[in-house]
Amino acid sequence: MSGSGGPPTAAYTAAIPTGWRARFDVRPNLARVRDSWIAIVQITVAATAAWAFARYVIGHPAPLLAATVTISSLGLVRDARPKRVLQTVIGMLLGVLVADALVLVAGSGWWQLALALAATLAVARFMSSYPPFAIMAGIQAVIVMSMPATQPFSRLVDGIVGGVAALLVTALIPRNPRREEVRDGHAVFDAAGGAAATLVQALRRGDAVRAARALEKARAIAPRVDDWRMSLDSGLAVAGFSPWLRPHRSELHRHRVMQQAMDLATRNLRVVARRAAYACEDGMPRPVIADLLAELMRAGALVGDSLDDLTLQIPAREAVRAVASRLDPGAILPDGSPGDRDLISSLRPMAVDLLTATGLPAAEARDILPPL
Repeated sequence: MSGSGGPPTAAYTAAIPTGWRARFDVRPNLARVRDSWIAIVQITVAATAAWAFARYVIGHPAPLLAATVTISSLGLVRDARPKRVLQTVIGMLLGVLVADALVLVAGSGWWQLALALAATLAVARFMSSYPPFAIMAGIQAVIVMSMPATQPFSRLVDGIVGGVAALLVTALIPRNPRREEVRDGHAVFDAAGGAAATLVQALRRGDAVRAARALEKARAIAPRVDDWRMSLDSGLAVAGFSPWLRPHRSELHRHRVMQQAMDLATRNLRVVARRAAYACEDGMPRPVIADLLAELMRAGALVGDSLDDLTLQIPAREAVRAVASRLDPGAILPDGSPGDRDLISSLRPMAVDLLTATGLPAAEARDILPPL
């Protein structure tokens, strides 16, 4: 250890087992809190305001549902679209309505609870194919059946107050629509760059094992693309609903074009990886093709940098154009095998996708490729 009162030395820290160091590393926990702070403020403000309104303005002595409907409808989920919030609110209000009506007709008890829950789940499943819709409705039905009511349908009024509060804070205290989707976008570009880097090494060495690993990495990109699509959908919906975020809509639409292009680009990267894995089975190095792919992915990384900086869009386009305009298999490998020429040909669609990610129309991007 270090001297008395001093911080641990590097040697002392290194002596701690890796598992223990990971257990004491609170940075991921702090990152979760940091990423959720707007949602935490949003939920706290909405739930408190809904409870206070139902308690002090309407005069309900225990407006539990005003708060719980707000908390459940907003949540800490990735998808913060107003449509999803409204859908959740409707589901919960359905459960409250069914249970309140049953209490009014038949009173409360174990069999009334069972009947209310079964009826709520059946009606909710009929109304929506979204499974959480029915579950939220069922939970609220159970809460209503377990709580005394001072007057008929007072809990339904509390639920409506909570739903209105949730929609208001979605517009007035919106979650940042860009931070999460930009992070998801960079994750796609980083994953594609990692898979391509492994593939470049495989082609340089004629390494079939490394090529197979690159194919696995390329296949693993799809969930990241889905995450980016979801966060963009949420961001566009919130930006269209909130007056404070409308200036972000043009940037989000630009990123939507990039996301759609990268969806296609990563699919084509999987095609390239499959062909490369097959070609590398002969153990022959292919440095020319490796250099082409490396240059194309360097240009692709510049496209990724343009997510944050619009001024990089044109330089990124020119970098991709410089590679795309040379993708003529016959000119690059005049004496190459048909398999190697096909491998170069498989780079052409990916180059077009990267060009469209820079905002270039697909027809113009295809015209840049040399004729075959």
